[in-house]
Amino acid sequence: MQAVIDACESGVLRAEIGLVISNNSNSGALKRGRRHGVPGRHLSRKTHRDDAGVDLAMVDALSKADIDLVVLVGYMRLVGPKVLQHFRGRIINCHPALLPKYGGQGFYGHHVHQAVIASGDKQTGSTIHYVDEVYDQGPIIRQNRVAVLDGDTPESLEARVKAAEHDLLVAAIRDVVEQ
Repeated sequence: MQAVIDACESGVLRAEIGLVISNNSNSGALKRGRRHGVPGRHLSRKTHRDDAGVDLAMVDALSKADIDLVVLVGYMRLVGPKVLQHFRGRIINCHPALLPKYGGQGFYGHHVHQAVIASGDKQTGSTIHYVDEVYDQGPIIRQNRVAVLDGDTPESLEARVKAAEHDLLVAAIRDVVEQ
């Protein structure tokens, strides 16, 4: 999130962040947004009775904020059917692996990096892709590669992948908004 904020504030991205939504009321994304004057909303089963209520609230919040592109960073849930319908082709996700490998339900954060190391892969990376109804299945926009080093731990690999994905995410957003 910080990479996108910085790119918008510096003019690298000709875009503006209009709203931050998180399913965690204490998320770093909401805190970062607040520090930069970006409105934020906590929407979850704690704020709504069920997933359908969250889905409708998200469509409402995004629509009222006049959002053109939804960027998922650290959002660990499937996007609801109403959001997908309303923003189809305008939702992207950042995934910490070279999809289609290590994607799908349960593959997030350190779980991805543990699987990469356990497999013996010599390369991993990040993928920015469009979001559809299935975890990590939408069309790929961009990928980058990061070497898996001898002695890597999930934590050391995650740190290098995260550092590399910042520029990738900004480039992918630029690709999408400047089409």
